[in-house]
Amino acid sequence: MRDGRVTALAAGAALVVASAFVRSDFVAMLFVWVAVNVLLTASFRFVTLIGELNFAIAGFVGLGAYAAGCATTMLDAPFVVSLAAGAAAAGLVSLAFGWVTLRSKGPYFLLISFAFTEVLRLVYTQTSAIGGNSGLVGIFPPAWLTGYYPATVLALVLAGLWVLHRLENSDFGRILVAIRNNDLIVQSVGLDVHRTKVLCLAVSSAFAGLGGALLAHANNVISPGDFGFLLAVFTLAYLKVGGEGHFAGSIVGATLLTLLAQYALGFGAFEHVFYGGAIVLVVLLMPEGIVGRWAAWRARRAGAAHARGPEA
Repeated sequence: MRDGRVTALAAGAALVVASAFVRSDFVAMLFVWVAVNVLLTASFRFVTLIGELNFAIAGFVGLGAYAAGCATTMLDAPFVVSLAAGAAAAGLVSLAFGWVTLRSKGPYFLLISFAFTEVLRLVYTQTSAIGGNSGLVGIFPPAWLTGYYPATVLALVLAGLWVLHRLENSDFGRILVAIRNNDLIVQSVGLDVHRTKVLCLAVSSAFAGLGGALLAHANNVISPGDFGFLLAVFTLAYLKVGGEGHFAGSIVGATLLTLLAQYALGFGAFEHVFYGGAIVLVVLLMPEGIVGRWAAWRARRAGAAHARGPEA
């Protein structure tokens, strides 16, 4: 386990260093898109620990993007302050949203979160102060980050992944899984299930807001259409393809499908057929996801080796 963490840390550091030397604008943006999608998928997965699918993540990404964008364009706030504003806006709104809605479960919560995302998108379109349908423009990172923005995004995403991983493997994470398995048992030992679920949603949403803030500064312009329910659908696809049972599934699924989406652009009118077909094939052939299949293969191999025993 420790060797795996060291390997992951070394790989992440190597990616950060490599991205700092990228001079192709397209490759630099690809680094950013992959990193942000990985963070959003990990944030989405964090709420699945309590057994819920949070389609409101698209709304919280939008809140983070607009809060950071307004801080940069209207208030001329420092970059760090803008990012913090994006994370804080999403996290604080999610506290109120979760407190009201997380008394429902399963498809009821999913439908409410879907409606919340669409309501927020309509609010953006009707608010002229943030550009309405035309969107908010001029969201640029500071000049001193020119050429190093992808490395900055990667570093922040790696920090976010580290926090989410530590939380999942802490006592708090074990309580979340226990709630998913049977919340009545958790409540019977004196723990406040509702408050714990709200806190879980707030943590996830804060990182989603950070992802939105990073994306806004990368694209320099945002519009309401960027934060519709399809964003949540794609995030769910990333998680299912990678494997929701393993933390690494968020990384693998988001990375592969983001890169595949760029490759699919070369198919022209058949882009969506190719991309959708690839997702369907993976889900049908590997319902446990790529990482889940890999873990199962390793477990079978280790079991077979143990059954053979030490060689003479």
